[in-house]
Amino acid sequence: MQIVRHSQQTLKRALISKNPVLVSQYEKLDAGEQRLMNEAFQPASDLFGPITLHSQSDWITSHPEAPQDFEQFFSDPYRKIPSPDKHSIYIQSIGSLGNTRIISEEYIKWLQGYCKAYFYGLRVKLLEPVPVSATKCSFRVNENTQNLQIHAGDILKFLKKKKPEDAFCIVGITMIDLYPRDSWNFVFGQASLTDGTGAVD
Repeated sequence: MQIVRHSQQTLKRALISKNPVLVSQYEKLDAGEQRLMNEAFQPASDLFGPITLHSQSDWITSHPEAPQDFEQFFSDPYRKIPSPDKHSIYIQSIGSLGNTRIISEEYIKWLQGYCKAYFYGLRVKLLEPVPVSATKCSFRVNENTQNLQIHAGDILKFLKKKKPEDAFCIVGITMIDLYPRDSWNFVFGQASLTDGTGAVD
């Protein structure tokens, strides 16, 4: 087991940019937002707690990626930016998300609240749930797990057609396993940056 813990200096260097555009944004923060920023980098803060890697099969260990700080993210020419006309995140539940409708609705409401907090300033809207059959997606039974799986690419095509005019993006949520192609065992999710669509299970 390995624990990854970043120092206060590392977090500040990664998250506080000297880009003039971002500096001007920092100066506009109100007192509460400034307090949150200052507290975020304290050793006892809950915002950036240590990450525990439980085994070598952990995703972070088995799929190494180059680090990206906030300034690199901000300067990425392919980064999509919300606009006055495209300012809403839509959540589309696909199939049942729990044993009862009440559980499914509670789960989606929780997800909506999380998205509102994380993507501060964007509207987060819920679309009426649809059965899997409405997506007309391909499916299979995984030969290893015997679980039903639906094709992630087909879900993205369905979401693209359903995407409202004011949508910054639309995300499909399902409790059914996804697979991206026949040669893959499964996938946690798939997205199209150009279409503003994503599907996760």
